[in-house]
Amino acid sequence: MERYGWRIELGGHARITVPYRGARLLRHPMFTKGTAFTRAERATFGLEGLLPHTVSTMEQQSMRIYENIARKKDPLEKYIGLAALQDRNEFLFYRVLIDHIEEFLPIVYTPTVGQACQEFSHIFRRARGIWITPEHRGRIREVLGNAPFDDVRLIVVTDNERILGLGDQGAGGMGIPIGKLALYTAAAGIPPWQTLPISLDVGTDNQTLLADDLYLGWRAPRLRGAEYDALVDEFVHAVVLRFPKAILQWEDFKKVTAFTLLDRYRKVLTSFNDDIQGTSAVGVAGLLAGVRATGVPLTDQRIVILGAGAAGIGIARLLRDALGRAGLKEEALTTAIANLDSQGMLVDDVPIRDTHKRAFAWPAHLAEKHGLGPGQRRDLFAVVQALRPTMLIGTSGQPGVFTEAVIREMALHTDRPLVFPMSNPTSKSEAIPADILGWTEGRALVATGSPFEPVTLLGHTHRIGQGNNAFIFPGMGLGLLVSEAREVTDALFAAAARCLAEEVHPEDLAAGSLFPPTGQIRRVTKAVAAAVVRAAQEEGLARRVLADADIPRAVSEAMWEPTYLPMEPTILDPNEVGPGLVRHG
Repeated sequence: MERYGWRIELGGHARITVPYRGARLLRHPMFTKGTAFTRAERATFGLEGLLPHTVSTMEQQSMRIYENIARKKDPLEKYIGLAALQDRNEFLFYRVLIDHIEEFLPIVYTPTVGQACQEFSHIFRRARGIWITPEHRGRIREVLGNAPFDDVRLIVVTDNERILGLGDQGAGGMGIPIGKLALYTAAAGIPPWQTLPISLDVGTDNQTLLADDLYLGWRAPRLRGAEYDALVDEFVHAVVLRFPKAILQWEDFKKVTAFTLLDRYRKVLTSFNDDIQGTSAVGVAGLLAGVRATGVPLTDQRIVILGAGAAGIGIARLLRDALGRAGLKEEALTTAIANLDSQGMLVDDVPIRDTHKRAFAWPAHLAEKHGLGPGQRRDLFAVVQALRPTMLIGTSGQPGVFTEAVIREMALHTDRPLVFPMSNPTSKSEAIPADILGWTEGRALVATGSPFEPVTLLGHTHRIGQGNNAFIFPGMGLGLLVSEAREVTDALFAAAARCLAEEVHPEDLAAGSLFPPTGQIRRVTKAVAAAVVRAAQEEGLARRVLADADIPRAVSEAMWEPTYLPMEPTILDPNEVGPGLVRHG
């Protein structure tokens, strides 16, 4: 008998042992089948009379749910409807999500999840995951022990301070880990009972939230300094002890905190920051696909990045690595990338407080050589005019900052400009794709962080590729689990970026898109995961080493599919059964 989580193989046939019966079984989101319980199961588990007569298939249930969700016009209402489904039947939720991923990805993830975070305390129905607050100091390991599942392999944690482009959302930030983990399951097939969303609810400086009578979070100013550091340190070491096989994803931390935690704990537990590293991989993948579409060699690309936070500097880091591997050195490598923050282009002749920015500040003599010396303008338009970039990336969270003047100036010197307004949610996008295409007579190749409808211009329809981190982080997590990697390095994200670029097919490029359709996310994730496994082995980071020919099969076998399995009553002592599933060890 082989045990995989709470699924059991008996004689080669999958079964689920179930510790509940009757109404309690019907209400359990991980065990219930609703109207799909067979006649035999209804008799065995005391369900007769508790359900309508007809036995439904999962496909029929999925159709019924989809009809109910589709008739809702407001995206937030669709979000609430899908969340309610997840609360009552996890298997059916993931079946519906996978079958309609292109339609529902913008609902469970950006942009709708941003509104859900803002209104979290007003639409709250049922708690998911673990909430760590300052009152748990000294016993965080004990609190983690209250998680509903024992075999947690993937954790997404946030302290809620920089939720998308919306800033401090306090307890509402929990919507992001929940949404990310839904995508881990839908795209990468990570079993939902092996995932855990966590909120480090250390207070909020958002006065609107603190003044709201319905606010559900820790009602205090945000914890900072040594006390914050101590709480996070206790949390990390509690995770290592409680869930030793878990991978941890840092999510939506303030930029300085994000870089600090990533560097401090990357060797303590297998962890990464999607805002820094996932976004960077998406940016590099878009550039590599753009090289194919435009024919401009990688070493001839000139890149301007508006935004020097976690995302902007993360992209710059991985871009510099890619350009260096392509052969650029010294001055040519430095001047291939220019980062701008709220004060303008980063140049070392002015003080730069944030240490993570300093590596991307141009030496003053190079800035002066390009007409960006002391006393000269270093705003976005001036930089575009001086450097004539081939690629413009926005991670600023400033809507409309890619103005007509900026885009037209860029297009004067670049036949096929690559323009990536990547800020989320949609309301924070640096420009609207239709405007960018109009200002460039349809010559631009546009990729966005949030979904946008296709644009028809001059008789040609342009599909707007979504530079969505969801093309990277699920495959990264799956690859790390399959390879049992002990550390996450930039080399793994570089491999993921190259793979994603290769998954952009000629028909995508012909449609003007530098990314695959989001409906192909499961296929792309499988390829990215395999690339990560190979890279982990090449870097000497994999605890589990596979023959190259065996990697695709190992990845496929690790991907869970939401299908109902036959059930049988548990034979374990009910006292050994936890609040969710049969607990082991």
